[in-house]
Amino acid sequence: MAEPLKNMYNKDFLRQFGGIIQAAYPPFSIDAFVENVLADEWEGLALKQRIRKITISLGIYLPEKYAEAIHILLIVNESCSGFPYLILPDFVEVYGQDVADWELSMLALEKFTSHSSAEFAVRPFIIRDPKRMMKQMLHWTNSSDEHVRRLASEGCRPRLPWGQALVMFKKDPAPVLEILEQLKKDQSLYVRKSVANNLNDIAKDHPQVVIEIARRWLGQNKDTDWIVRHGCRTLIRQADPEVLALFGYAESSEDCTIIEHAKLEVDQATLSIGGECVLGYKLLIKQGDPVRIRVEYGIDFVKSGGKVSRKKFLLSDKTVAGGTQLEENRTHRWSDLTTRRHYPGVHRIVLLVNGLEVASTEMLLEM
Repeated sequence: MAEPLKNMYNKDFLRQFGGIIQAAYPPFSIDAFVENVLADEWEGLALKQRIRKITISLGIYLPEKYAEAIHILLIVNESCSGFPYLILPDFVEVYGQDVADWELSMLALEKFTSHSSAEFAVRPFIIRDPKRMMKQMLHWTNSSDEHVRRLASEGCRPRLPWGQALVMFKKDPAPVLEILEQLKKDQSLYVRKSVANNLNDIAKDHPQVVIEIARRWLGQNKDTDWIVRHGCRTLIRQADPEVLALFGYAESSEDCTIIEHAKLEVDQATLSIGGECVLGYKLLIKQGDPVRIRVEYGIDFVKSGGKVSRKKFLLSDKTVAGGTQLEENRTHRWSDLTTRRHYPGVHRIVLLVNGLEVASTEMLLEM
C-alpha cells in the first residue's frame, strides 16, 4: 500500500525547509519551528491540516509584519518548487486577507503559483470579494506564464476537489464563464485541462449551460474541441441524449436500438468481499452504416442501509462498422477503497451501450 501523501511532511522535510528560510532570514529558529509544528496531535492531522499547522508555525517565527514575512517567502520561493510548497500560498490565505495587503497578496499568489499552486489560496479571496477577485482572475488570463493562466481557471472551479466550494458560482456560473471564454484556445494543455475540468464542474449544476457552450465552441479548432469533449464527460457518462447526439454517438433507445444481440456473464455466482471476478460481454452491432458506441458496465452496489447505488465503468468508446461483433473479458476487483466500501448482498451488473441497458446478470457478494 502506498504511503499516505501527508507523510511527506516529516521532520526531515521541516528541517530542510527551515534551513531554506533561515538562509534568507538568519533570525529564523529551525529547532523552535520544527518543535512547534510537531507538537500536540501532529500524527493525527490530515494532509491539509498539516499544511495549515506548518503555515501557522511560520507565522510565529517569521517577522510579525506581513509585508516583511512575504518578502522573505518570495526570496525562498525560487528554491521551493513542487506540491509540498503549497505552504507558501497558504501563508497568503491565512495572513494576507487584509484589504490593505491586497496588491501584495496578489503579487505573492502570482509568484507562488508558478512553483506549486495557489488554486486553494485564492478561494477565500473570491468568497470575500468576488467582484474584485474575479477581475484579478480575468487579468491573469493574459499572463505569459501558463501557471498563472491556469490559476485563473482552476481557482474559480465551483467544485474544486479539496477546495472550498464556491456556492455563488454553483448558483450562477456567469463570472466563471467569462474566464473560460478567454482561455478556450489556450496554447497550453495544462491550462486547457483546467478549463475542461471547470466546465465539467459547471455541468453538474447547469447542464444546459454547458451544452449550449459545447454547441457554440465545437468546430473552432482541435484544442477547443478537446476541451468541450473533456468538459462534457459527466454528461456523456449520464448518457444525456442531447450530448450523445452532439458528439456523434448513435441513437440508442427502446424504439431505436443499434444492437442485434448482447450477452453479459460473470465467472462466479458468489464471491467474497476483497475477491475478484471476470466479466465477459459479447455484442453484435446491427448491419448498416458505421456507428459510434460507448460500451460500459454498471454495478448496482449494495449500500450499508440496503439501498443500491450504480457506478459505471468504461469498456470501449469508438466507431465501429455495421455488423461488427465485439467481445471482451474484464477483471473487476471487489476490494474496499477509500471512495467505496462493499457490503454483502445481491449485486446487479448491467451492460450499457450509449446509456441503454442491453444485457444484465447478478452476483452474490458475501462477507
